[in-house]
Amino acid sequence: MEQQNVHTHTFDNGLTLIVEQMKDVQSAAFSFMVPAGCIYDPENGNGTAAMLADWITRGAGDLSSRELFTTLDNLGLQRGESAGSNHITFSGAAVADQLSEALRIYGDIVLRPTLPEDQFEAVQAGAEQALLAIEDEPQRQVMVELRRRTFRAPWGRSSDGRLEDLPNITPGSVKAHYDAHFRPNGAILGIAGNVDIDETVRLIGDVFGGWESKPATEVTPGDCGPKRDFVEFDSAQTHIGIAYDSVAFDDPDYYTAWAATSVLSGGMSARLFTEVRERRGLCYSIYASQASMKHEGRVLCYAGTSNERAQETLDVTLQELKKLGDGIEESELARCKARAKSSLVMQQESSRGRSSSLARNWFLLGRVRTLEEVRDRIDALTVDDVLNFVRQHPARDFTILTVGPKPLTVND
Repeated sequence: MEQQNVHTHTFDNGLTLIVEQMKDVQSAAFSFMVPAGCIYDPENGNGTAAMLADWITRGAGDLSSRELFTTLDNLGLQRGESAGSNHITFSGAAVADQLSEALRIYGDIVLRPTLPEDQFEAVQAGAEQALLAIEDEPQRQVMVELRRRTFRAPWGRSSDGRLEDLPNITPGSVKAHYDAHFRPNGAILGIAGNVDIDETVRLIGDVFGGWESKPATEVTPGDCGPKRDFVEFDSAQTHIGIAYDSVAFDDPDYYTAWAATSVLSGGMSARLFTEVRERRGLCYSIYASQASMKHEGRVLCYAGTSNERAQETLDVTLQELKKLGDGIEESELARCKARAKSSLVMQQESSRGRSSSLARNWFLLGRVRTLEEVRDRIDALTVDDVLNFVRQHPARDFTILTVGPKPLTVND
């Protein structure tokens, strides 16, 4: 399957490879999404995928943990591993002529990990430290917990896990997660950079073609958390999280929804910053973001303020969210478009950014959105488009979570 300079190939075992050739760069990068994310964590074992993402790189094939890290460092590979909702993702970028060797090593990581038990205690300690850091940062905590309350289980789970679940996660349960969920069917590998497409297809076939497919695990949607909740935290600040319905990533109105959210929170000239922070001086931090998944989407908002001004901050923020449909200036939309175009230019010059977009687009859309398509969609947006969308999808039916010394009253 061809799309301009993007080539897609699906191997017999179900692995999908998407390659974009970027002849004007000297780098190459990959983003490898394996369908083993936290939605597959066992009940009372949230954090299993996150621990596997760490443990799996601590020895593979004939290489010990130290040997593996040294080999990848010697290639100059800038790399990362992380667990998300649906996938564990491996990513890396290097000078283009080093990519083949890096991908062969990742063949061992993905297919032949040693998962050494003498490393598990360190993995467990790292997971605990990450979760304790979230507890020490209420701004992060409120957004993690807001997602749990606004998205259906298990998609609302934190990819980092939960402290109370850590004692239930054992080397055996993490190995069982690997055995059950690491499979080529449903895995997506995006590669972008100064690469030869035919050689890349042959390489991936050689490294991953023998990976045996296995049945996918069915995920049953559960319920969301409570619409109104409060977490007591002894502090001089109150942290407010607000969520409301938006559209999924594959919705025809996705870019219109993105523009509406950008008017609210697209830099220091946006509505929430100017009205709630600058003009009224109610809070020290406020923003909104578009959180669109494969089948559903939300707008997620955060405000951090003093305890004395928390109630007014909540009231005014809700008011600003509801007022968006009253009118939008041409200048507001123009600023959103300018920011988006700057981001597209930077992505066009980044092999790592493109490899990530290739894999993510394929998962969410079943195809690749080119940068030109995205630019055209953004250019075509009008104020009327955005206003019509906001009026058809008004800010209402809020999920609201507050973290602080005392609860707030919601008047919506």
